[in-house]
Amino acid sequence: MNIALFGYGKMGKVIEKIAEQRGHQIVARVNREHPKESFDLNNVDAVIEFSIPEKAKENITFCLENNLPIIIGTTGWYDHLTELTEVATRKNGAFLHSTNFSLGVNVFFELNRQLAKIMNQFNDYDASVVEIHHTEKLDAPSGTGITLCEGLIANHDSYNTWQNVKKTEIRDHQTLSIESLRLPDVPGTHEVKYESSIDTIEIKHTAHNREGFGLGSVIAAEWIAGKQGVFTMQDVLKF
Repeated sequence: MNIALFGYGKMGKVIEKIAEQRGHQIVARVNREHPKESFDLNNVDAVIEFSIPEKAKENITFCLENNLPIIIGTTGWYDHLTELTEVATRKNGAFLHSTNFSLGVNVFFELNRQLAKIMNQFNDYDASVVEIHHTEKLDAPSGTGITLCEGLIANHDSYNTWQNVKKTEIRDHQTLSIESLRLPDVPGTHEVKYESSIDTIEIKHTAHNREGFGLGSVIAAEWIAGKQGVFTMQDVLKF
């Protein structure tokens, strides 16, 4: 298939490598020097978007208006999700979004949901989330961290919201702590903890490099071919 990359930084180059290994062709590499309007996109089968939060809405709208299926790896734009879903419906378009395209992280999301259902029976445990990324990460908390919080809250009666502070700074017991740390050269680490006076139960995902994100986004691009609607990696992986 012919793939256009909207965003050609470190992630774009990883996606390019993986896509070509899987037999696909990169026909457009969009960045500041080469805007999307400068390319002929008529032969594009799918767009993979890893740009910046400020450009995501514009890029998604452009693709929907031009009948281009788009895979969105950028986070920080979800305030516009309802609006863009309406555009997709009106245009019979397709886009697939995920806060994290790593196959391992999506398994981790499912483990988080199932663990929250189990821990909902035990009131002596306090939950918290920690997310660690590289210093170039623009949003905090990360989209992955937010998804973990939302998955936990949806399956645990003790929490109804989250706050991006250390656990020791939480004053309302119904607020879930998510702490964001930014360290050099960290692709991404996420931890969910349940702590009591007796013990600690935790699950953790550690990315060793960016290739997991790239592979998942290419698999999503392969999956979305011929489809209409708004999807997530849960659809791709059939969770």
